[in-house]
Amino acid sequence: MSWLWGGRKPPLPENFSEFVPPTEGGGSSGSNGGGNDNKKRDGAMEAYRFDSSALERAAEAAKALEKSANSKDYLELSRQQEITKQNELLKQSKEFEVQARQMELQVEKTRSEERIKQLREQANLDKQKVQYQDQLARSRYDDQLEQQRRLNEENLRRQEESVQKQEAMRRATLEHELEKRAELDLKRIEREVLSKGKVERDNQDLTLEQIRLKAKEDRETRLESIKSIGSLVGQGLHTFLGDEQQVRMAVAGLVAVSAGYFAAKGSLSMAFRFLEARLVKPSLVRETSRLSLTDTLKHPIDTCKKIVWRFKGVEDTLQGVILKPKVEAAIRDIALETKNCRKAKGIYRNVLLHGPPGTGKTMFAKKLARNSGMDFAIMTGGDVQLMGDKSVEAIHKLFEWARTSRRGLILFIDEAESFLIRRHSGISQNLRDTMAAFLSHTGDHNNRFMMILTSNIPTVFDEAVINRIHDAVEFGLPGLDERTLLVGHYFQEYILNPASSGKWRIKVEGENWTEVCKEVAKLTEGMSGREIAHLALDWQMKTIVTEKGELTRELMLERTKVAMERKKKTLLWKKAQQDEQSHFRARPFRARRSGRSSRTYLSATLVEAVKAEGGASESPIPSAS
Repeated sequence: MSWLWGGRKPPLPENFSEFVPPTEGGGSSGSNGGGNDNKKRDGAMEAYRFDSSALERAAEAAKALEKSANSKDYLELSRQQEITKQNELLKQSKEFEVQARQMELQVEKTRSEERIKQLREQANLDKQKVQYQDQLARSRYDDQLEQQRRLNEENLRRQEESVQKQEAMRRATLEHELEKRAELDLKRIEREVLSKGKVERDNQDLTLEQIRLKAKEDRETRLESIKSIGSLVGQGLHTFLGDEQQVRMAVAGLVAVSAGYFAAKGSLSMAFRFLEARLVKPSLVRETSRLSLTDTLKHPIDTCKKIVWRFKGVEDTLQGVILKPKVEAAIRDIALETKNCRKAKGIYRNVLLHGPPGTGKTMFAKKLARNSGMDFAIMTGGDVQLMGDKSVEAIHKLFEWARTSRRGLILFIDEAESFLIRRHSGISQNLRDTMAAFLSHTGDHNNRFMMILTSNIPTVFDEAVINRIHDAVEFGLPGLDERTLLVGHYFQEYILNPASSGKWRIKVEGENWTEVCKEVAKLTEGMSGREIAHLALDWQMKTIVTEKGELTRELMLERTKVAMERKKKTLLWKKAQQDEQSHFRARPFRARRSGRSSRTYLSATLVEAVKAEGGASESPIPSAS
């Protein structure tokens, strides 16, 4: 509408002939071809024909608008609409530019991605090509190695064949040479034998004459030698016996040599026994605090420990030993008596400790030796039987060695019933001799050594052995209070001390261990002190191997129940063994009672002793408990 109000004029057409309508009579109507051409031309011109009705309507509208009172408003509205239209067109052109730019960026991005993809594919192709070339090179190298190996094998095979052929030729040559040499040797020996036989046959008379002459000369030479020796000996004896002074000197010399020989032999034997008794530990002694030359040379570290033990301060006799109050009082009395006897150089008393194993008998003997300042030696009765014929000599050496102690010696004999049982016809002569040697050394009171015997069956001792025992103390199984103290003691030793030192991987937290120890003490009825110590050691080992290294109440109770089950099985096995032994030993005992001989009378006596111990029979041994 802007050109309508003079704002912008429409361009004038350069060729107005386009707007001229075509003539209607342009050709003859009679011809068919001309009619068709006219129709086509009319249709073409119709498209360029100018319609003036629109201009007329526009002119009328312009006149009406000029006459209208709101013509300025209409004009302003038209102008605003034109501006709005232009802005919209400008906005659309900007949007089209942005879209074109985005399309260019998208095309560039697509081209970049395609280029990257092509580069990656090219890199993959190059990599595959390199790998393929490497594979080809490796395959080529392997083929070369295989060909070289085959060539080497072929060369080696040819060399071996050549060597074998040469060896075969050499062997054939040697065999041929040996055969020829053997033939020549046979022929040579044959010729030599024939010639030698011919010579011997020809010289037989001369050979016999030479043998006779040689034998005659030998006989005459021997006769002359015998005659000369006899004459010399006879002259010497005649001269020696004719001079009484020489006879006396010869006899005195022989007597002196004999006396010196036997004196040296006896003195050396006595010196050897003296040194052996003081420097060599007897074979029956398993453990001792005394120092010996052989142990010093073999075990220097143990010797240093013994020296430290000797100079260590005196400790309480029952330190670490937990017993019933009655037994503890008896033990303290024995320890005090032993200590005072050593100070006063008095007579030592022999003690019998009887009770189940693991109740503290050996520990008490060691503590007693340290408390009283004496040495100790530990032996086992079973070792005496194992020595056989040498047991008597071993007993003599043991007591001679014990008497040489300057500080006094506590001789601890474990399982003494093994060789100190009642003497009767059922035991062997060797055991009789061993007991006789033992009794000969312990018959008198002495201030050199003190004996402590231990036994599980004290009623089988011989009467002579019982007469040599002054005190007897029964070490029974610990009660509830003693077990509580034992559990606490070994818990402190094996659990708390390693945990506090930090050397062991043990954690103890979050439990009232006093109550736990009391529960364990209630569960361990029938256990000895040694078994409780083993139980505490089992707690330690099981705690170390756990993942966190933490000891819990459940673990302690579980391991305690396992130990009690094992204890019950052990008691059942022991009972079954005792029943079996009673079954096999009672029949020979009955046979002896019926008058028939038996070699197992000792076994029957042991069975009776066990039954007597289990019953209400009293032991003839004086008891301090």
